[in-house]
Amino acid sequence: MVVQKFGGTSVADPERIREVADHVARTVRRGDQVVVVVSAMGKETDELLHLASQVSKTRPGREMDMLITAGERKATALLCMALHDLGVPADSFTGSQAGFLTDTNHMNAKILEVRADRIRAAVDAGRVPVVGGAQGVSTENDVTFLGRGGSDTTAVALAEALGGVCELYTDVSGVFTTDPRVVPVARRMTRISFDEMLEMCAAGCPKPAMRAVEFARTHGVPLHVRSAFTWEPGTWIIEEDPEMEDAIVSGVVGDDSEAKITITQVPDRPGVSAKVFRALASADVNVDMIVQNVSEQGHTDISFTLPSGELATVLPLTEQVAVEIGADRVLSDPSIAKVSLVGAGMRTNPGVAATVFETLAANGINIEMISTSAIRISVVVAGDQCDKAVAVLHTAFGLDAA
Repeated sequence: MVVQKFGGTSVADPERIREVADHVARTVRRGDQVVVVVSAMGKETDELLHLASQVSKTRPGREMDMLITAGERKATALLCMALHDLGVPADSFTGSQAGFLTDTNHMNAKILEVRADRIRAAVDAGRVPVVGGAQGVSTENDVTFLGRGGSDTTAVALAEALGGVCELYTDVSGVFTTDPRVVPVARRMTRISFDEMLEMCAAGCPKPAMRAVEFARTHGVPLHVRSAFTWEPGTWIIEEDPEMEDAIVSGVVGDDSEAKITITQVPDRPGVSAKVFRALASADVNVDMIVQNVSEQGHTDISFTLPSGELATVLPLTEQVAVEIGADRVLSDPSIAKVSLVGAGMRTNPGVAATVFETLAANGINIEMISTSAIRISVVVAGDQCDKAVAVLHTAFGLDAA
């Protein structure tokens, strides 16, 4: 059983849809049972969102979900038509027809249950189900949209329900040690563990979707990230193999889409930090790294990073909270970058942090913040030094292709 998911670029036009149909047909003819999940064609989701903004200021969530999911329904029907032309019987399914039951959170619904009886029956009858990605039906019987990256999650959930592997076809040929556009000698990995992949996603790696990797790890679904343009083998995302020695560093991820806020002279007493970050959480602010300095004379500084697009909204809120807690002032930096190294081998290899700091210092790159986990080290540097930091660290840890 193979669940094959094709993203928007993979089905962007009629020619691409026919190529995808040919690949699915060849997979069927080699003896595999195949279920397909598709995203909307090309940039259609963006176009629908733009259309909605031109028509409405309120954009109710229920109607937005009805609108956006139309893109995937269109792609499923077209792919089925292409498959029929190749002699492969195929049936299109919406998310609700495929059995995806979700919560009632419009525009970013969560899957509660997958009742895949119709999909399983179609496969047993020798047909290829083609399912619209990123959609389902809520407990109140409304159409729901799973949010960006939801098609990946749809595919993983179907693979778990049907007992198969999941192939994620994208416009890249796998997971690389870093962004090949930044470091041309970056290598494609043949395998990476779920934990490493999750850390890379959290650090800013755009594909695959983090929600899908989390779902796959929880349910033990093997993922294969592949190119829909070359069809070559890609990167397997699997459980960590205790028999294999882990790489000290598997990948380096740079993310220059962050900003930093610092609250100075914060009174050092219980509950102050809680008040700051509760106010941010109530405003749905996605805070990333947090650093609090050592207290001096009853005061401390608190710095945190956040998506740069949210800075204009968050800054006034932070200034208001700073007044309430008796802090001195609020400083902001709209152009910073987070550079992260990820590798399961960090657990058993001391000296990784020292090498990171020495490498950056030797290249004149100043570190503003540091955050670590068992298999990740993240540093904040100036935004214009992001690519340089990624490149020198990629070389320092021997990740450049030979």
